[in-house]
Amino acid sequence: MPVRQTLSTSDIQLSYLEWNQGKEPLLLLHGLGDHALVWSSLGDDLAARYHIVAPDMRGHGESSKPDKDYSFESAIADLEALMNHLGWPSAHIVSHSWTGKLAVIWARQNPQRLRSMVLVDPIFIWKMPNLFRLTFPLLYRFLSFLKGMGPFTSYEQAEQEAQQLNQFQGWSPLQQQVFQGGLEQKPDGSWGSKFTIAARDGIFDAVLSVPGFTIPLDTPALFVQSEQGLNRLEWQIKPYKTYLKNFRLCQIPGNHWPFLTAPQTFNQTIAAFLAECQENKSHD
Repeated sequence: MPVRQTLSTSDIQLSYLEWNQGKEPLLLLHGLGDHALVWSSLGDDLAARYHIVAPDMRGHGESSKPDKDYSFESAIADLEALMNHLGWPSAHIVSHSWTGKLAVIWARQNPQRLRSMVLVDPIFIWKMPNLFRLTFPLLYRFLSFLKGMGPFTSYEQAEQEAQQLNQFQGWSPLQQQVFQGGLEQKPDGSWGSKFTIAARDGIFDAVLSVPGFTIPLDTPALFVQSEQGLNRLEWQIKPYKTYLKNFRLCQIPGNHWPFLTAPQTFNQTIAAFLAECQENKSHD
């Protein structure tokens, strides 16, 4: 079982889960609106081999929720501070959705930090036109993970709505744990996500304003393509094939959240890739 820890910096408090049985550093980064518990199954499966840390990114879960400053620079600075605190010069990175773009930017800016990176159905790798911001209100109503923000009049209503969302298809014990961990009762008695509107707006703005790829990258990279995920077409995959010089694509079952909807296959896929990265390193 992981232990909940907190890193306090001059800027924020960063809450994280830590599996501390293994030695090889592995950092797990959740997507927009989620929190560290989404990695519970993967962390438990890999704990014997890896020293695993899964933070709640700023604005999410148990971490601080500032009113502003959700830039990639701030998020990466949080992770750099966390790695320094752990004494990690570098780590393997598993990233999902929004943090898939973050991982690419991080690898571009500070490549020595990333031993490898797994990109799980990443989003919006390119900088998007300003006009795209006009679609934000529609996106907020349409996107499954944002529908779970609430507010809900009761816990029962929140749970009923959650069972209709893509990330909770099947309503397994793992999914129920993730749902419960991301929900809180508000001061007015309603229920809603711990994820904040300020974080939602700030991260969306950063994702659309900053390009992911600008130069080729040598970091070993695995692109996890879910059967029912967001990246199903060749033109969506092409930028990754073009800019990632050590690139591999793996297709697995599940939707945008394969670690919740097809965890066994997902965990095996990640374990195999990381083991191969370590083997290749030992041969260098």
